[in-house]
Amino acid sequence: MSSTTLPTGSAPSSLHVNPPFRHAHVGSFLRPASIHTARADHASGTISASDLRQIEDREIAAHVQSLLKHNIQEITDGEFRREYFHLDFLKHIDGITISKNTLEQKEGRVPPTLSVTGKLKHTHDIEVDNFTYLRSLVPEDAVKRIKITIPSPTMCHFRGGRAAISKEAYPDLEEFFSDLAAVYRTEIDALYKAGCRYIQLDDTNLAYLTDATMRSQAESRGEDLSTLPHHYARLINASLASKPTDMVAAIHLCKGNFRSQFFAQGSEDGYNPIAKVLFQELNVNAFFLEWEDHRSGKDFTALQHLPENKIVVLGLVSSKFAKLEDKHLLIQKIQEAAEQVKGGKKQLGISPQCGFSSTVHGNEITVEDQFKKLGLCRDVALSVWDDAV
Repeated sequence: MSSTTLPTGSAPSSLHVNPPFRHAHVGSFLRPASIHTARADHASGTISASDLRQIEDREIAAHVQSLLKHNIQEITDGEFRREYFHLDFLKHIDGITISKNTLEQKEGRVPPTLSVTGKLKHTHDIEVDNFTYLRSLVPEDAVKRIKITIPSPTMCHFRGGRAAISKEAYPDLEEFFSDLAAVYRTEIDALYKAGCRYIQLDDTNLAYLTDATMRSQAESRGEDLSTLPHHYARLINASLASKPTDMVAAIHLCKGNFRSQFFAQGSEDGYNPIAKVLFQELNVNAFFLEWEDHRSGKDFTALQHLPENKIVVLGLVSSKFAKLEDKHLLIQKIQEAAEQVKGGKKQLGISPQCGFSSTVHGNEITVEDQFKKLGLCRDVALSVWDDAV
């Protein structure tokens, strides 16, 4: 991928807070039983797509009221309309084909396969109606708190690589990356026009590049790991290039989140293998990073590369397990992280390390557990930051 083929956008000019908030969450929540039932009914043809959406609307409205009741600052729809965090967005892009996997159909363990079978085009808005509905549920002064989560554009490349991209449609991969970024710019422009001011890209692939096994698998597909992170940074920047300065862009890195399991191990080096690219090349306002256990590294030294105009929301609280973390230990970890950051704690926040339900299946916790975890994040934030709300 040539850096001259993609627009670059610009880095944030200053630190942006609230959003992202000092206590935050990644976006997804456990689906209510009524949505599971409605999905099954829709799949069997018992109810229509319109009927399914009405049920989703009702449950999302109740979910938003729960967020407001619990003083959760970031407002999302819980990804209640999605089966998988990435595929339910990407399937709307012309040129992308989603193929069901037999094992996935039986057990839900292997997600459907994504491939690029034609030229990529943005033919209709994907998340605008979902944002508009959320906007109708909150007071006008809370609209800026609405966060729309979108899969990172790298999700269209890493898992399949060149082999999953039609050579007939894209004999030259540079054109593929250019078209992909253009699709994202069009969607983000439409969201901004609708009033959205806060988006989050969900990316597993940069995080996977901290795992030895995942790196080996990528190399076996012919990827050059000395250049791939830089290519991905350019792709993400090109996707955000037209974003106005008053729209906050965050990126969430995750090593997998399915029924309280993960997919990539990481190492004690944590984010250090990608830290310079991650923090210094990506033109985003904030990073949501897993940091809840040893898979995220033995320390916070990677934060030494964080510029003073960007924020890291530390994923110190597990979304995978019900047991609550120790508040004092969390505060201690934030203090340790702040020692590695030029701007100290003003460049940090706290959240669970991932969503509670990155797929429709959900983690092995309860709805009550979710809000206990978020309540803990809020208690910690109010103890650490003067501008926490």
